[in-house]
Amino acid sequence: MPEVSAALNAPRPIPLMTPTEPAPAANPPDLLTPATPAAPAALAEAAPAFSPLYQQIKALLVASLQAGEWQPGQAIPSETELAARYKVSQGTVRKAIDEMATDNLLVRRQGKGTFVATHAEAGTQYRFLRLAPDPGMPAALQRRLLDCRRMRAPAEIARLLALKAGEPAVQVRRLLLAAPEEGGTSLPVVLDDIWLPGTLFKGLTAERLAVWRGAMYRLFEAEFSVRMIRAEEKLRAVAAAGEDAALLGVPAGAPLLSVERLSYTYGDRPVELRRGLYHTQAHHYRNELN
Repeated sequence: MPEVSAALNAPRPIPLMTPTEPAPAANPPDLLTPATPAAPAALAEAAPAFSPLYQQIKALLVASLQAGEWQPGQAIPSETELAARYKVSQGTVRKAIDEMATDNLLVRRQGKGTFVATHAEAGTQYRFLRLAPDPGMPAALQRRLLDCRRMRAPAEIARLLALKAGEPAVQVRRLLLAAPEEGGTSLPVVLDDIWLPGTLFKGLTAERLAVWRGAMYRLFEAEFSVRMIRAEEKLRAVAAAGEDAALLGVPAGAPLLSVERLSYTYGDRPVELRRGLYHTQAHHYRNELN
């Protein structure tokens, strides 16, 4: 069947470039340019090495987030302080921060300042989950952990997570069920197989997952210092088979939506592979396109 690929929150971090300009005048330039004229051919070759100054400031701010200088939920310095730190105008800093807010890396709060985005906030807890209930269906989903184990990453999983051959991985298998009306029966909606790099998630166990009550990405952020920045998904229609069909409560051959998501943290590093089978009898996949 045809396959559809979609990038979620797609902007990718740019290569880090430290501004090299001296202390600016009142209105510093918005684009770094070569110090001396060059032949047209040389300029054409050199052009990719230059980027708008605000993007270089953005790259430096992202590097600070990646290094843990400011933790999720913590306020970052003011625009004035950052302008002094990087020796650029406040407008350049503001433009960098605006773009980072659009990328869901930072959150502006009126009258309070700018904060590092966190999966603990209601608006970002489930921002990669595009499953929505049909009218009349409850919105809440319950979780049922099926398995959590450590093993050597299979070759395909290692390739997608950029792991070396034989490196450890954690596999988590779970069901998401539609919360029933009082006295009703839970409806299986999603069967998830989740793969994580073992070195980043040391200590992740079935017991730890069983007692966690928040979003899984919030657990990753709070206890393992791994924050999901963006994700890419592949969707296709598949037929239910074997154990998967039994867990989702559908007959063999029933249509399901297969969603493969690869999530990335800072530095465009893949840190989660999630393969979900969606039963769309009473739910649908919803996305907003700009």
